Amino acid sequence: MPSPFPGMDPYIEHPEVWSDFHSGLADELRAELNRVLQPRYVARLTPRVTYEVVEVDERRSVRPDVAVWRASSSTEPTTGVVGAIKSAPVESTVEMELPLRLHTVEIRETGTLRLVTAIEILSPVNKRRDHQAHTDYLRKRRELLRSDAHLMEIDLLQGGERPPLQRPVPAAPYYVTLSRWDRRPYVEVWPLLLRESLPVLPVPLLEPDPDVPLALGSAVSAVYDRGAYARLIDYRNPPPLPALTGEEALWVEECLRAQRAR
Repeated sequence: MPSPFPGMDPYIEHPEVWSDFHSGLADELRAELNRVLQPRYVARLTPRVTYEVVEVDERRSVRPDVAVWRASSSTEPTTGVVGAIKSAPVESTVEMELPLRLHTVEIRETGTLRLVTAIEILSPVNKRRDHQAHTDYLRKRRELLRSDAHLMEIDLLQGGERPPLQRPVPAAPYYVTLSRWDRRPYVEVWPLLLRESLPVLPVPLLEPDPDVPLALGSAVSAVYDRGAYARLIDYRNPPPLPALTGEEALWVEECLRAQRAR
């Protein structure tokens, strides 16, 4: 069953769905590019690992608000140990971090493996100022912008702090930016509204080769189908935070009613 929405599905932004979606989208973009790239180029996935603090009980990718502590259920003193050991110790927790694997889609020149274009799919940790991955991503972004490689950033997350641009752009929940190395500091920006279909994007290569098309909407739909998100997502619940505007919320409900009526 397809998504109820013509473009980005805001329910995919839920923490329980996003990590799987991010990996699936990176893989789908690589496959789509390799179908249209000429033999001079190859698209590859480059993983990087960061760590995310998780709740001890829920195992969700959020920072706990308070420490968890409890008294030990055993009140009997330990036997067979020299010296007195106080019974009923207090039990607490330490921060628990789990690895989070993120992927960059890289187009490289075959033979030399020269980086031609980097496609970054932003994740919540990239956009959270208090997370190390935010600092790491901005550092990587600066290095790419100083290089002779093109940089495309795909931001399909409404929340968090977006990578900086010097000039304001129209407000939208989602964005794609493209920085061609030979046109810097100017960048191309696609503000994407919730009710819009996702665009076909131009992916630049080396001169004199023309751009190749990247159908973002088709890729997102393919990942949605393969991930069986129609069964995973409970559309009876409201969309995940950040909260939609009143107009957006009404439109989302209309899409869900139309889906239920089919």
